[in-house]
Amino acid sequence: MRAWRFGGEISLIIQIRIFMIKKNLKILLAKPGLDGHDVGVKVLAHALVDEGLEVVYSGLRKSIAEIVQMAIDRKADVIGLSILSGTHLVLCEQMKKEMQKANLSIPWIVGGNIPDNDVEAMQALGAAAAFPTGTTIQEVIDHCRKLAE
Repeated sequence: MRAWRFGGEISLIIQIRIFMIKKNLKILLAKPGLDGHDVGVKVLAHALVDEGLEVVYSGLRKSIAEIVQMAIDRKADVIGLSILSGTHLVLCEQMKKEMQKANLSIPWIVGGNIPDNDVEAMQALGAAAAFPTGTTIQEVIDHCRKLAE
């Protein structure tokens, strides 16, 4: 938090507002491709909301282009992709291209049925983080909090 010299209640209100702005990260959670399983992403969405983040959910079966456009339209700070179909590397390549095409430079993260061996490749494609199978909800929350700082 920043401290201002004019003090009193105004200073406290400004400090609280800055904290709230940082904490209220808006994350778009999306289900790309033909994957129709969304229980996990919905559980994550509720956990992130409980932590004070604003969550927008794309719904099922969105193209990467639709997800990127939704992030622009909704003014998302972060995009989170939930992929259980095994097409995570292909979808990450598409994500990189669509982000460049739209000139969008917000962080994007990926979770789901991700093998440990694919994490580095996904990050090389531009993912700010990749959460492999077995990642806890708390680990994702902690990472999102770091993005809010």
